[in-house]
Amino acid sequence: MSDPAVIGRCPICAQQLRVARLECSSCGTRLEGSFSLGRFHSLSAEQLEFLDVFVRARGNFRDVERELGISYPTVRSRLDAVIRALGSRGAVEPDREAEAERRKEILRELAEGRIGPDDAAALLEGSR
Repeated sequence: MSDPAVIGRCPICAQQLRVARLECSSCGTRLEGSFSLGRFHSLSAEQLEFLDVFVRARGNFRDVERELGISYPTVRSRLDAVIRALGSRGAVEPDREAEAERRKEILRELAEGRIGPDDAAALLEGSR
């Protein structure tokens, strides 16, 4: 039987939990104090599942779409939410070349029928 996962948020008030004691299972050494759980413990179970799928897909949005059964805009939105939850205030502003490539990808997705016109319009509007 595996050890249960450590939760990162208080089940009562949803605030960040801190570790009060660490213990070595081999030699019994104990450390007491106030330790942070780390950035990934601030993610919800749904965000952790998304991140797991995203990493296994090596960041390929199409593979993430297929595995989770969600659209490209939803993948993008969930990734943005994970980035914000990990404490990144905002992604680095993309350069013009990267932005042009993103717009081409949105139009490609539209042409292939992977996203609808409304989703494409929203994505293109958001990329300005």
